[in-house]
Amino acid sequence: MQKFLSNQNKLLLILLIIIFQFFIFKPIEVLADLPTGNAVKDPNTILRNALPIKQIELQELQHKLEDTSDLVRGGRWPALTKTVTKCQSLLKKYQNRIIQELANDKQKIAEKTFFEIKENLDSLQDHAKSKDKFSFVATRKEALDKIGELEKYFLPNQFPYSIPEEFDNLPRLLGRAKVNIKTSKGDMKAVVDGFNAPLTAGAFIDLSAKKFYKDLPINRAEEFFVLQTGDPIGEAIGYVDPETNEERHVPLEIRIPDEKDTFYNQTFEDLGLYTETPTLPFATLGTLGWSHSNTAVDDGSSQFFFFLYEAELNPAGRNLIDGRNAAFGYVVDGFDVLEELTKDDKIISIDVLEGIENLKLNA
Repeated sequence: MQKFLSNQNKLLLILLIIIFQFFIFKPIEVLADLPTGNAVKDPNTILRNALPIKQIELQELQHKLEDTSDLVRGGRWPALTKTVTKCQSLLKKYQNRIIQELANDKQKIAEKTFFEIKENLDSLQDHAKSKDKFSFVATRKEALDKIGELEKYFLPNQFPYSIPEEFDNLPRLLGRAKVNIKTSKGDMKAVVDGFNAPLTAGAFIDLSAKKFYKDLPINRAEEFFVLQTGDPIGEAIGYVDPETNEERHVPLEIRIPDEKDTFYNQTFEDLGLYTETPTLPFATLGTLGWSHSNTAVDDGSSQFFFFLYEAELNPAGRNLIDGRNAAFGYVVDGFDVLEELTKDDKIISIDVLEGIENLKLNA
């Protein structure tokens, strides 16, 4: 027995109607109620943007460097050179100010990191002048990774969001974790985000640490849509707590940028938030989503899915899954493996590589 994405058949039908309307160029009323789209499709960028920090200068540098993505794809080299020059200017303007905000033991590390970022930006200018797209992309990733590491220094000391008391008995991940997902086709690595989905991420990391997912099959595979697993062998369809002998349920959990509170057990449709994009959107290949039944949003237990992002079929911000299922992390390495998985494959193991210290078994 399997748990499926809620209202899947209805959603697919709506999606097919939208795509059909696009192709015949007829305006349709439903488009006015859909999100305007999230152009960010890189999982590392999404994860950086989802950090609960307010270091405006560092984030401005990050976003300006990310702006080169479309430029490099289009081979707009003069504009690239101009944008990198702006990044160099921002680095020079803000570097000392950012360092002064850090604790003393972090300042020397930050100085070294900023020096390396400066070298990266100098290299990007050379790559832009020589029109070396491959080297530009690789060097930009190095610089953005370094910026992302600096941004982690500005995370709050205490978990920044409240979790309702009614869920005090559930595990929660108060931060992030990294896992290795070993499959019959190879390994993938994923970052699990407990900042923005603490209960969903907590359940997943708890079950991974318990080796719950060991040797479980891919129980659902739909091309260009989802790969689903986590259905245990036997009659149970989720994780049964050995202490209570009852299936553990995880509520639907979705955050929206700049909202004070996380929404629990309410879809975007319930809230009337048709044009919103969640902090963790289903906007890239390998988004990790939590499954629940067709009849309820608060009965997800252990089953999860990999979202198989396909730009033409699932336009970012208009995929009709955002706000109906909780995303809780992203595959960041091993995409070639993910694209090869079918219903004939299985999860061999999921091992927690980093962040287990952020797992709390209850409030």
